[in-house]
Amino acid sequence: MAENQNHKFKAIDFFCGGGGMTCGLRQAGIDVIAGVDFDKNARETYEFNNPGSVFVYSDITELSLDYFETNFGVQKNDDRLIMVGCSPCQYYSIINTDHSKAEKSKDLLMNFYKFIEHYMPGYILVENVPGILTNKETVLPKFLEHIENLGYNHKEEVVDMSQYGVPQSRHRFSLIATRLKGVNVSLPKKAEKVLTVADVLGEKNGFPKIKAGFQDNTDFQHSVAGLNEVSLQRMALTPHNGGNRLSWADRPELQLNCYIGKNDSFKDNYGRMWWDKPSPTITTKFLSISNGRFAHPEEDRAISIREGATLQSFPKDYVFKTNSMAGAARIIGNAVPCEYARRLGCWITNGEKF
Repeated sequence: MAENQNHKFKAIDFFCGGGGMTCGLRQAGIDVIAGVDFDKNARETYEFNNPGSVFVYSDITELSLDYFETNFGVQKNDDRLIMVGCSPCQYYSIINTDHSKAEKSKDLLMNFYKFIEHYMPGYILVENVPGILTNKETVLPKFLEHIENLGYNHKEEVVDMSQYGVPQSRHRFSLIATRLKGVNVSLPKKAEKVLTVADVLGEKNGFPKIKAGFQDNTDFQHSVAGLNEVSLQRMALTPHNGGNRLSWADRPELQLNCYIGKNDSFKDNYGRMWWDKPSPTITTKFLSISNGRFAHPEEDRAISIREGATLQSFPKDYVFKTNSMAGAARIIGNAVPCEYARRLGCWITNGEKF
């Protein structure tokens, strides 16, 4: 892609969370010098798993533009500098109905732009929810106009990450941009094979059978949320490999009042994943069978912390340093899948030689 590949690419990962994007870029051979985030609970996870990449605990709206010059020696107009801006997306998410609580996240992309304007990196990467394209108050058109005025060519589209080596159906807006001349900007090439749940989970992939409520105190973190007796009965009646809550909808002692007369709505809630399909989108609530199709294909439980991380393509030795399962699930569900990030990094460093 770029000339003089002996000079290592380096990146700054804004809104880095627990390090999904950082992990993938490092796998692609990129030196991620820093990750920036205002979530202090993600710091230990980020730094433990990405040694040498410094977690900068800061609100981007309060971070000085010259911070990376002063503290990391970052130079302006560096052709091999990559700036990543995967800003929190609550405002543009179709899941969040109370956008007033997420108002601050609406303009974070433009706060990220100020650092682009200041440093003029060789490459820009952005990932967000598809709603950033369609929301009537989106700042995306302004962002694109601004980077075009700086001389960046860009390519963006909504991608399904299951087509890029991630065993999960996860639709996201993805953008790659560069100001380097002679570079044909494109997103990574799609994978020849779509991975399914069976390709990565199950006993043959190192996941022993466990029961609801199992607590794994090792770094493998194969811990799973508990279920009450009624929910265990519901699971027992839910057919393996893709079954849903309609299998017990006519059982008054099991049916929930909120679902009465709504057999065509929310059918994924309490549903099982399919072995032969990618998983549904892993959200921050994947520990709960009531929040989506997060039940194991055949075991009577939700998926575990490690299973959720694996579906997000985190390495199996990636340790989530939190005080609670919910905290780990939040880091996992908010992450950019590592494998997609790796492919973005490979596109920049060596033209998709996976």
